Amino acid sequence: MVVDPLSLASRIASSGLDVQETRMRILSENLANAQSTGDTPGSDAYRRKTISFSWELDRALGASSAKVSRIATDPGEFNIEYDPGNPAANEDGMVKLPNVNVLIELADMREANRSYEANLQTVKQTRELVSLTIDLLRAGQ
Repeated sequence: MVVDPLSLASRIASSGLDVQETRMRILSENLANAQSTGDTPGSDAYRRKTISFSWELDRALGASSAKVSRIATDPGEFNIEYDPGNPAANEDGMVKLPNVNVLIELADMREANRSYEANLQTVKQTRELVSLTIDLLRAGQ
């Protein structure tokens, strides 16, 4: 089976777009819930979500593509804060806050954004090369 290298490049970059889109969604959820405590006294706060990627070989194409392999929760400790007026405060006035570090989430988001943009640029350049190839073939007739 003959595989078009331009089509292959576009498929690989598209898989990168898909995983970075999912990564951005997970990071956005973490940031949106960075201050979300439980609803009842002593209850757990929001747990940070993590995402893992893997490369899967497509034997028909002879190339690998990126896939989301797992979305999980971070088992790290909650941040504890004294806030006796909070509805989630335990009998000692302590509240469990999410294990989300906003600076880490923002840094990850910046990296995910750059990866997304790089994959998008690859797709754009591949389309441009296909268009130029078609134009050259038309001119040669």
